[in-house]
Amino acid sequence: MARAVKTREPGQDPATRTFQALRIFVNAELEELEQGLKAALDLLAPGGRLVVISFHSLEDRIVKTFIARESKSEVDRRAPFAEPKPMRLFSLGRVKPGETEVRANPRSRSAVMRVAERTEVAE
Repeated sequence: MARAVKTREPGQDPATRTFQALRIFVNAELEELEQGLKAALDLLAPGGRLVVISFHSLEDRIVKTFIARESKSEVDRRAPFAEPKPMRLFSLGRVKPGETEVRANPRSRSAVMRVAERTEVAE
């Protein structure tokens, strides 16, 4: 592994990312995350908050895209006079660990917490 994979983090085992990729694939973790986000939105009451902590960029991209997609009014270009599909979430932002937290817990360095609020829109 050491010859084939160049690590980004000093001191990190070269096989770390390879085994992470295998685990993500075998457990279908990214697909499960997408299904979980959809299910959470369907269960969330108006005014309720969706809070998701992701620990690597693949997860964070899925969460970010989901919140962005649900935070926009969608217009059907085939029916320009129809009412737009209303937004179901309002993005409240993201939080990354501060310097103090990373010093106390180095594993938190890659974590990103994204927060969105359910709108009053009826399904």
